Amino acid sequence: MRTYWLLAGASLLCPGTVFAQTQTDPDPQGSTAALADEIIVTATKKGYGENVQDVPIAVTAYGEAQLDAKFVQNLQSLSYDVPNVQLEDVGTTPGYANFSIRGLGINSSIPSIDPTVGVFIDGVYLGINAGVVFDNFDIEGLEVLRGPQGLLFGRNVTGGAVVVRTSRPSFDFAFRGKASVETGLKKTVSGVVTGPIVGDVVAAKLAVYYSDDDGWHRNRFDGKSFGKAKDLIIRPAIAIQGGEDFRMDIRYEHGEAKGDGPAGQNHGLFRRGSFDFSINNRGFYDNKWDQASVETNIDVRFGEGVITNIAGYRSYRSNGSSDIDATPNSLFNGDLAINQSQLSDELRYAGKFGTVDVTTGLYYFTQDIRYGEHRNLLGGRQIVSGGGAQDQTTWGVFVSADWHLNDTLTLNLGGRYSWERKAVKVSTLRPGGCNLDTLICATNFTDSDKWKGFTPKVGLQWQPGEDTQVYGLYTRGFRSGGYNLRNTDPGVPPGPFDQEVQDSFELGVKQQFGRNRINIAGFYNRLKDLQREINLPGPLGASQVIRNTADATIKGIEAEVLFFILPNLALSGQLGYVDGQYRSVRFDISGDGVINDVDRGLKIPRLAPWTYGAGLTFDQRLGSFGTATARVSYNHRDRSAFTDNNIGFIQGADMVDASLTLATADDRWKFSIYGRNLLNEATIGGDTLLPTAFGGVGASFSPLNKGRVIGGEVAVSF
Repeated sequence: MRTYWLLAGASLLCPGTVFAQTQTDPDPQGSTAALADEIIVTATKKGYGENVQDVPIAVTAYGEAQLDAKFVQNLQSLSYDVPNVQLEDVGTTPGYANFSIRGLGINSSIPSIDPTVGVFIDGVYLGINAGVVFDNFDIEGLEVLRGPQGLLFGRNVTGGAVVVRTSRPSFDFAFRGKASVETGLKKTVSGVVTGPIVGDVVAAKLAVYYSDDDGWHRNRFDGKSFGKAKDLIIRPAIAIQGGEDFRMDIRYEHGEAKGDGPAGQNHGLFRRGSFDFSINNRGFYDNKWDQASVETNIDVRFGEGVITNIAGYRSYRSNGSSDIDATPNSLFNGDLAINQSQLSDELRYAGKFGTVDVTTGLYYFTQDIRYGEHRNLLGGRQIVSGGGAQDQTTWGVFVSADWHLNDTLTLNLGGRYSWERKAVKVSTLRPGGCNLDTLICATNFTDSDKWKGFTPKVGLQWQPGEDTQVYGLYTRGFRSGGYNLRNTDPGVPPGPFDQEVQDSFELGVKQQFGRNRINIAGFYNRLKDLQREINLPGPLGASQVIRNTADATIKGIEAEVLFFILPNLALSGQLGYVDGQYRSVRFDISGDGVINDVDRGLKIPRLAPWTYGAGLTFDQRLGSFGTATARVSYNHRDRSAFTDNNIGFIQGADMVDASLTLATADDRWKFSIYGRNLLNEATIGGDTLLPTAFGGVGASFSPLNKGRVIGGEVAVSF
């Protein structure tokens, strides 16, 4: 507790938030100003990076310095920092992302259910949500794109996209290392070394990360700590370049993550908002993955352009066990296994022809998913299993053009055509349905289907000055149709359900005032054939049916600001508001047996009406020793529905984070203490309803996230 009060006191004296790198202010007093560096984004795929203030889309971007200053350990660390964004782990098994942007999210741990928010690592799309929210490091940049990104990224980005870039090998020798300890105890060490191997032709990088968490929670069943976890990530990379016109980056990653199952809280036994839980099945998760990518960039004379090819491969395996009833009794224990492999390639060209910038490309993606699930119900009185396999292939072709009508006005035009086929073999949950060791299932449903879609984009960008931009756009996005590999009801076929289509209109303003800036965007989205996972209590514990349930509209506004109150004191803020409602309903969402105004009046799941926050950063030079930087931030997110029938929900939260960092004068060494979730808010990733036989009246399964975390870190670089 002494560390906590030291940190809290320092935060009150020197509050702060996080943004770009700082540089020395040569004023007579020698203070250090926390200046907002230019942030470069690559999501426009133009062959070169662009200033985030110049791109005509709503995007929040972080460079390496900002991510380090926020002590970001995984994507979920940013869940409260971006307006109208939720980057949550669903919690049924650790690492499974259920991200939501602008009110579009899913509630599912079924690997065949496509996301609304696509995640891209070094240009490679992650084909399933599993294995996304594990610890990460060595990140050069991270971009959160809000709104449908179907033109450049294809399917399954109706909410938006999260684009992550790891560092590339450098032809200058460099080393960066970190070590940290935080409540748990969680011990983390990482290092990145890079440099030339063969002159200015070949460079290499090796990055290694390891963490060991003793567990933050306490299980009331046995009084032992809970939440133990170990992560190991190894990233070697090689860069080959030929002069200034050719570069190839070959990246590889091996990862392992294992630990306890979810800290499940049963609301029939324990109060919402507390960290109390009692489970007799500790559960576990064991995940391994290998992924590789080859990115080639060739400068060509044709249009003074760049040809880029990104080939990617990923293999992911997961085994896990969870106490789904979340009680001291063996009422509902669930085991699962996933084996996924994917291969993708994107070939594109970006160049300039007179007053027109052109980006065009071809995309190919293929994926194989094997899934199995085992349920032990009511103390072994009923044991069922099921799952299946899905093979899919996707093709896409796209072109985007920016026509500079004059010095201030640009017309944005583009379109993408996508084609996809999925073939499944499904085993309904029943006795002897699937062997989790071999993932061989007794198939009772076989089918295949195809989908195609065209995603246009039309936009207008006005830049009356280098510091001002006004833009408007119309675009379309869609989620793929598909099948349900977790078929719990033998009377309901597991698909196919149709694709979900979204038409989006957006108007935005970006204004720079010296080092200060303000960005505002408003949007209106019309969705057709919403894909929803209907979570209901059932004889097998929980029943999940996937259907195209309704049409809806979602509209809102968001803003981000950065102001320098003093040369060394900066204020940042973010605000988001979303309002959504069903326009027409074709499925009994409420479950009362009829389709009526009750269904149309329900709230759309994972749509939190208000998100907002603010923070301060204060830098102070400490003579010849170096610089002290203090930061504090407050962020709020409203409560949102979890289930479509609005019985389960995700509670709102107020997040207060703070840190104090001392950096030596040469900036090689940094010593930090930090705190996250200082108000000790209890948050959950999901709220799955259960029958009363599985824990009493009001029983539900809600995996708990960590509460207050206090940590310290030492970083070195040269």
